[in-house]
Amino acid sequence: MEQHLVFDTGLTRADHVVLKNLARDVAAADAATAVAHQQHKQQLSIPVDDVIDHDSGIGSEESSHHEDEAINTPCEKDSPDDTAGDVARLKAMRDPASDKFEPTVLLTVDDCASYVSPTFNRYVLQPYIAWARRITRHETDVAMITHLIMYFTTSLPSAILLYNRFSYVHGVIHVAMHFYFLGTYTLMMHQHIHQRGILAKQYAIFDKLFPYILDPLMGHSWNTYYYHHVKHHHVEGNGPDDLSSTIRYQRDSLADFVRYVGRFFFLVWVDLPLYFLRKNRPSMAVRAAGWEFLTYLYYYIMATRFGGKATLFVYLLPFLILRLGLMVGNWGQHAFVDADEPDSDFRSSITLIDVASNRFCFNDGYHTSHHLNPLRHWRDHPISFLEQKPTYAREGALVFHNIDFLMITARLMMKDYEHLARCMVPMGAQIDLTMEGRVALLKTLTRRFSEDEIRDKFRKNT
Repeated sequence: MEQHLVFDTGLTRADHVVLKNLARDVAAADAATAVAHQQHKQQLSIPVDDVIDHDSGIGSEESSHHEDEAINTPCEKDSPDDTAGDVARLKAMRDPASDKFEPTVLLTVDDCASYVSPTFNRYVLQPYIAWARRITRHETDVAMITHLIMYFTTSLPSAILLYNRFSYVHGVIHVAMHFYFLGTYTLMMHQHIHQRGILAKQYAIFDKLFPYILDPLMGHSWNTYYYHHVKHHHVEGNGPDDLSSTIRYQRDSLADFVRYVGRFFFLVWVDLPLYFLRKNRPSMAVRAAGWEFLTYLYYYIMATRFGGKATLFVYLLPFLILRLGLMVGNWGQHAFVDADEPDSDFRSSITLIDVASNRFCFNDGYHTSHHLNPLRHWRDHPISFLEQKPTYAREGALVFHNIDFLMITARLMMKDYEHLARCMVPMGAQIDLTMEGRVALLKTLTRRFSEDEIRDKFRKNT
């Protein structure tokens, strides 16, 4: 059996704790297997020296720098299951009342104070953190204030300048900047739409209004994300009535993927209102259609009254890029669906421990945890994962590392199951799988469901 765990130096402290915890589980299982193998050899009177020394490969590409930040003692000295200690550590980092509390100030690094001078830390950084903690709804979420300031001081002025003095060079730079912003902004708004805001209650008016300024700049039509994701996707859970469901597609087929993206691109404006009508929710159908068409009208007015070229770069290109990204990401999130229990959140979504998803996108990689409880705060996902780890293992949930949802989709289009297998972090019975066994498992989970299977497996919903 081969293991290929990579401890990226860019992992968040929480991710490093989680990955170390899972590595201990794998190491313990490997050790137990080696002991059993040795005992079997001894029973056959074969000298101990002849027993094969198995190297699992865990930690072979580990960063010692980040290990010291995340865990005080090397994993080799930990008890086989120190999950309770890991959970306690993460909860302390999350709790404003704890002396171990660590608010997220910047997404790029964990400990901002260590990157600046003591003078700057004392007179600038710490006062800013104290101020931002009073403004944000959750004291951990200082980074959301940081990003709101960044968007209002870069994105909005850039857009205004483009409408006043358009140039193609500026337009390209503007789109490139927003290509970088889109993921983080979307996942910040993901928190916003699930918890109905990200700011403290006294700032409720601004909390409700700022998306109407920033959403179109970041490629979102007004309120469509809320209606499609909260009121539709989380109700249906990748089931047969989910407009973004993957079950009717072969998830490693480029042709099926193009059909999937194409339908969302060209028909979501009518599909979503029709979905609400089928569910006997006419008022929601009207609101979903109304906001979508109002956004299109806004684009039209901006193009005809204030400049078509600027509108293309400020609004239309981010709109197209985001919608493509949303579908590429959702395909990766729900590409692996168990044929026996496709309606299980554990078996129809996955967990990622990677830099892009969790450091820069507010723990979006913990997608199974999010589906289990859509209202769960983003900093609580690693804690919940460790607390429910036995259930994840028992249910056969999939965990990957060192890969994001976009690259999972890309690897599936390439049918590169070997790479995906190397990115797996095995749990429970998966630990005993060879690399070939992992590949075989993953291939069974990307198969298209027939309509007969859908009727059978989702009988209660159809």
